[in-house]
Amino acid sequence: MGGSAQAAAGSQSCGVCLEPHTRVSMWPFLVRLECILFLASAFSVITQLSHGLSSRINQTHLLPSYLTNRKLGLRVQGSNFTLGGFPFLIIAGTIHYFRVPKEYWRDRLLKMKAGGFNTLITHVPWNLHEPKIGQFRFTGNLDVMAFITMASQLGLWVILCPGPYIGSDLDLGGLPSWLLRDPNMKLRTTYKGFTKAVNVYFDHLIPRILPLQYNRGGPIIAMQVENEYGSYYLDKKYMPYVKKALEKRKVNVLLMTADNGLTLEKGHIKNVLITVHMKNVKKETYKELSSIQGRSPIMMTVYTVTSFDSWGVAHHSLDGPEYGALLRENGDYTPEYTTFQEFFHSVIVAPMPLPLDYIPKNAYMSVTLLYFMTLWSMLPYLDLPTKSVKPLTMEQLSVNEGSGQSYGYILYETFISSDGILTSKGHVQDRGQVFLDDKHMGILDHSQDQLILQKHDHKEYHILRILVENQGRLASGKNMNQERKGLTGDIYLNNSPLRKFTIYSLEMKSIFMTKKLPNIWKPITEKVKGPAFFLGYLKIADNPKDTFIQLEGWKKGVVFINGQNLGRYWSIGPQGTLYLPGPWLHPGTNEIILFEELESGTDVQFKMNPILGY
Repeated sequence: MGGSAQAAAGSQSCGVCLEPHTRVSMWPFLVRLECILFLASAFSVITQLSHGLSSRINQTHLLPSYLTNRKLGLRVQGSNFTLGGFPFLIIAGTIHYFRVPKEYWRDRLLKMKAGGFNTLITHVPWNLHEPKIGQFRFTGNLDVMAFITMASQLGLWVILCPGPYIGSDLDLGGLPSWLLRDPNMKLRTTYKGFTKAVNVYFDHLIPRILPLQYNRGGPIIAMQVENEYGSYYLDKKYMPYVKKALEKRKVNVLLMTADNGLTLEKGHIKNVLITVHMKNVKKETYKELSSIQGRSPIMMTVYTVTSFDSWGVAHHSLDGPEYGALLRENGDYTPEYTTFQEFFHSVIVAPMPLPLDYIPKNAYMSVTLLYFMTLWSMLPYLDLPTKSVKPLTMEQLSVNEGSGQSYGYILYETFISSDGILTSKGHVQDRGQVFLDDKHMGILDHSQDQLILQKHDHKEYHILRILVENQGRLASGKNMNQERKGLTGDIYLNNSPLRKFTIYSLEMKSIFMTKKLPNIWKPITEKVKGPAFFLGYLKIADNPKDTFIQLEGWKKGVVFINGQNLGRYWSIGPQGTLYLPGPWLHPGTNEIILFEELESGTDVQFKMNPILGY
C-alpha cells in the first residue's frame, strides 16, 4: 500500500510508499504475486501532519457515495487540495491489482480502508494488458475497471497511473518486450515506432476508464503522467506528448507528474502538478519546487528507503520504524499497519470498516515428486524451432504471433567439430548453461564469459547447447533500449563465430505448461540431473488455504501449480519460500511441476509463514 497524504490545514502533502516484504528480483515471471500495499514508516511526515492540529479532521462527507455533485473535482487551492469545493486531505496507498489474486481484491481494499486510507493509487502495466501486438486483455486478474469500481464501492478515491511506463519494479518498467523487436527502438521518446504503439494501447485502455472519472460519477480524481521521466529525459517533447495523448482521449481529471528530488524540472510539464518521490530530497528540493509551480501542496507520492532483494545477496532490512510494508504479500498485517492506523484514526473522522481477520493458512503435508522428463527428451514435442545462421534474441523470434518471446528460457543448438575455448564477449543475457552433447560444461553469465570445452570421445561432431535464462529486464535507467535477452550477439569457439543455430523458445507461460508437455513422464528412482521437469500431486480434502512452498534440497528453477507459473526458486537465497494463494488451488488433486535446472531434490514442503532471508 503506497501512501500519499496531504495536510488539509497546512502546506504539506505527503505520499507514502511501501515496498513489499518479498522483493526478490523475479521480473520475467510476472505471475508471481505480491500484495503491494505500500507504505513507508515516515514518522517525520507524521509529525508534520499532526503539528498544530487541535482536533480531528472530519471527512465523512467526502466519500464517493456521498459526493453526488461532481462539477468540481480535485483542485489545487493554494497549498491545499479541494474536492467538490471542500478541503481534502489525501491519504493514499498503492495496491497493484495484477499482483493480488482477484479473489483477494476486496480483502486488501477493505484493509486499506480500515487502516485509515481514503485513496487508492494503482498502476496499469502495458506489458500485461497487451502481451502480444494488438491483442488486449482486460478480464480476470487484469480487469482494472472492476478493481477501480470495487474501490469506489468500498469508499476509496483513485489516483490512476496509466503509463505508458510505470516502473513499479516490473520487467522493462511495464513496457511490453515486443517493442524491442524494432532494432532502432527508442523507448519513452517521441520516436514514431514507440508513439504509434502507445497510441494503439491508449486507444484501447483510456475509453475503458473514462466512465470511471470523477466528473462522470466515478472514483478517479487524478492521473499520473508517465513516471519519473526526469531521471530518464531523453526527449523534451515526450512528456507533453503523453499529456496530450491523455487529454485528446477526453481524460478530464487533475494530472500530475512524479519525480525524485534531483529531477523535478526535467520531469515537469507546464500546468501539471509536480509530486515528489521521496528520494534525493533535500531542503533545496522544496525551494526548487516552489520556484517551478509557486504556492501549492507538496505531495510525496512514493517513499523509498531501500530496494528489492537480489539473488545471492543478503536481504535488505532496516529498523521497522523506518521502513516496512503494512501488509505482507499474503495480506497479513504488520506492526506498521497498526501504527499508521492508530495515527490516522487520531487525526481523521471518516467511516472505517472494522479490521478483517487473517486469511487462513495451512502447512500441507510434503509432496514427493514421482515423475520426471528431461528437457532434451521433450524437445521433439515442442513447436517447430527457429533455424538461423546467427543467434537471435528472444525478441527477434517469430513466436507468439510475431510478438517474440518475453520471458523464461531460450535454447540454442549448433554442431561443433573441435573443442577449445568458448567465448561469449558479453552476449549472454543473462545466464547461460553450456552443454556438450548432454554433459554440463559450465555457466556463461555477466561475470564469466569464457569456458573450456573438452571432447570425451572421437566423434566427428558434437551438439553444443546453450540454455539461456532471462533473469529480468531493467525496470528503469537509460539502458532500457538494450534490454534484449538470450544471445545478443556472436558466440565464439577458438575466436571463430559459431553459425547455423536451432533455437527453441521455452517461455514457461501457463499455456506452455498446459499444452506443450508431452506425456512421456518416467518414474524417479534416483537423483536426476537437470535440466528436467518433475511432477507430483498435492491432494486437498476441503477448501484450499493459503500456504508457502519451500524447495529445500532443490537447486534452481521454476514452480508451476495447476499449470500456472508461481515463480522462481534458487538455493542461494535470500528468499526461501514462494507464496501460494489458496485460490490457485482446488479441492482434490493439484498438479505441481518443477523445472529444475541443475539437480533434483526429493519433495516439496509447505510452510505456514514465509522464509525471506531475515
